[in-house]
Amino acid sequence: MSDNHAAPTPAPRAKHAQLARPDLGEFGRHELAILGAPCGKIKELTGRLLPLLSAALRVAYVDADHAAGDDAAQGGSGGQDAILQAGATAELTDKITFTRLDVKRGLDKFSQQELLQHQSLMLVNGNHFRARQQLVILDPAKPVEKKLDRLTDVRALLLPEGVTEVPAYLRAHLGEANVPILPLHDTETIAELLLREWHAAAPPLRGLVLAGGRSQRMGQDKGKLTYHNGQEQRARAAELLAGFCQDVHVSCRPDQVVELEYAGLRPLPDTFADLGPLSGLLSAFRLDPNAAWLVVACDLPFLSETTLRHLVENRQPGKMATAFQSPENEWPEPLITVWEPNSYATLLRFLSLGYSCPRKSLINSDIELLPPPAPEELRNVNTPQEAEQARQELS
Repeated sequence: MSDNHAAPTPAPRAKHAQLARPDLGEFGRHELAILGAPCGKIKELTGRLLPLLSAALRVAYVDADHAAGDDAAQGGSGGQDAILQAGATAELTDKITFTRLDVKRGLDKFSQQELLQHQSLMLVNGNHFRARQQLVILDPAKPVEKKLDRLTDVRALLLPEGVTEVPAYLRAHLGEANVPILPLHDTETIAELLLREWHAAAPPLRGLVLAGGRSQRMGQDKGKLTYHNGQEQRARAAELLAGFCQDVHVSCRPDQVVELEYAGLRPLPDTFADLGPLSGLLSAFRLDPNAAWLVVACDLPFLSETTLRHLVENRQPGKMATAFQSPENEWPEPLITVWEPNSYATLLRFLSLGYSCPRKSLINSDIELLPPPAPEELRNVNTPQEAEQARQELS
């Protein structure tokens, strides 16, 4: 072969798919280590904060059991009960008001994140574990001078009674950072700070129009139907979402990409095939697992900006999703819902169990369920007869 017709350089072989990964710390998306005091004081502060945080957030606490560790080091059972000592690898106990799972193995990073994925906020004993952000108690009995490498993002300094000065080594470490200084006993102000910062860091909202179905009952593409001044439904849904989201994608089959681009819309082709609406949802989270997705089906011609605003304004980012209750029953409506980032793993888990219905994931999860302000707007249109009736009503 001549130099003028050299073979093209092959693309480098990729061993693994290039997937966007959730932005997680050691224990979760939002984790806060408390350090600078004996463990008992850290746990006591956590106990004071929890009643003020738990109304809005699912809060978990991470600590170590000193006694069990000491016992194991001396040849004991390390806190295991008789069943685990006898050889069981796990023990699930229904404690009536809560459930406990004891597992006889170390928790690797991935299992740990999977088990804790539904927690809104992880409070961590920073004497034992690191976390992305920190609260520092300035207790003279437990100075942090030798733990400065753990202070990567200090959110507040807490002064116990009798302490009035920030040590010089800590001021030097923090530099120009404007870190609030609060009394350790002022539980309410500390909780307000944590809640304010948590909500400020809530995942961004992106929009998704579900328009990749086969429309078999309608006999033609439901997304192309017009009810409002000749505007296609998929374009109208995208326009509605644009007022509330940083951007809007239209979920579609791969064969619809070109026509959507030609229509001025932003297509998001399904990367999970033949799963109905779940295909679009999972494809959206595959694109961005760190965003919340406001999802609307393309067959809701009665939907208004007012109803969408009600959903967004009442969004609870600390829960898996925020959805409207169906006007026909007590179930949530999955196709006009804000799906938070932690719903990605839940949807995949249900899929692994053989369920592709997003509603089932909502029913069996911790969600915010809202009564719709205008129930008639949740009516979807699936057949030619329903479409004609909708046009008459909307005209």
